[in-house]
Amino acid sequence: MAYIEPKSYPYTDEQIQKRLADYQASDLKFFDFPKAYRFILNCIDLTTLEGSDNAAKVQQLCEKALSFKDDAKQVPTTAAVCVYPPFAAQAKSILKNTNVHVACVAGAFPAGQSPIEIKVAEVAYAVAQGADEIDMVISRGKFLEGDYQTVYNEIAAIKAACGQAHLKVILETGELGTADNIYKASQIAIAAGADFIKTSTGKIKVNATPESFLVMLDAIKAHYEATGVMIGMKPAGGISDAPTAINFLKILENVLGEKWLTNQYFRIGASRLADKILAEI
Repeated sequence: MAYIEPKSYPYTDEQIQKRLADYQASDLKFFDFPKAYRFILNCIDLTTLEGSDNAAKVQQLCEKALSFKDDAKQVPTTAAVCVYPPFAAQAKSILKNTNVHVACVAGAFPAGQSPIEIKVAEVAYAVAQGADEIDMVISRGKFLEGDYQTVYNEIAAIKAACGQAHLKVILETGELGTADNIYKASQIAIAAGADFIKTSTGKIKVNATPESFLVMLDAIKAHYEATGVMIGMKPAGGISDAPTAINFLKILENVLGEKWLTNQYFRIGASRLADKILAEI
């Protein structure tokens, strides 16, 4: 899609809070709780993104993702593991011939403060090493300056470097400040080729919130109603217990409905959530 000037967000903060309260008070629409927990587990991108990451830790992470699977109890694996690019080949080797994907953060994660040539090179490297999915960050500084064209151009360039790998575009909503900014950044990311839009890196104080999640879902819904094209959604950062995950699932059900209830279109980025969900199962 070509760049178009993004539209303003049509809801007030008060309307956002009213909708969220209604969704939280509602029952799950398409699941009972046992099925909801299994669905959530199967949507998790099991993540390690620390400076101390090493081969042993990535081995352990991949083995953990696979260990959840229990056919007798109908317990699935996680959707993916998410690692830094130097570990992509190792993760791909361990997860070969499984349904667990390898996701890599790339493109100057988490700050996004590198020249586009460096970002594209890192993405291309991660894909060549075996990444099935790329999680990139937008240039928040450029966005906040109002330079939407550069933000669009960078996403489009990284999308091209992804080849067959799916692209998740991280907005870092905690730095964008307003619902209107989050909505506009969502539109830009979608127009530039995002397969998913994602709330956060998990590396700043404010990460995924129900408010930012709702605004981004509204952008996905508007795009779907205009084009018929489904875009995925990934909240990440701070979703670390079962009640919080269920709350996000209720919002997803109410805004986008049953079509999005698959890990092709919904992920949760988390490092601690999977064990909590398994305990509920």
